[in-house]
Amino acid sequence: QVQLVESGGGLVRAGDSLRLSCAASGLTLSSYAVGWFRQASGKDREFVTVISRSGSTAYYADSVKGRFTISRDNAKNTVYLQMNSLKSEDTAVYACAAGRRSVLPTRDWEYDYWGQGTQVTASS
Repeated sequence: QVQLVESGGGLVRAGDSLRLSCAASGLTLSSYAVGWFRQASGKDREFVTVISRSGSTAYYADSVKGRFTISRDNAKNTVYLQMNSLKSEDTAVYACAAGRRSVLPTRDWEYDYWGQGTQVTASS
């Protein structure tokens, strides 16, 4: 059974940092690009960032570029999202997803597996 489990969310002040983890079981994560998406209350899900299978390439939404960094440790079957300088508008449920339909998928339909998500709240 394939599972993606996110952890590391929480309540922080604006300007603080958090690191999210996405741990996979039941699949070899190195065979998949892994992305992070977020959904704020009452809003549509939006793409945040994605990392290639090898970890050599990443792509970011403009809203997080320069503040967020995605990385992966394929030996640990885990992907990370380092979030710095958090803003109140970053408040959302963050979910990771794994897909292999393209090198750097940015649309949710391109992903095969999804985690349940973790809440991130940045209060101002």
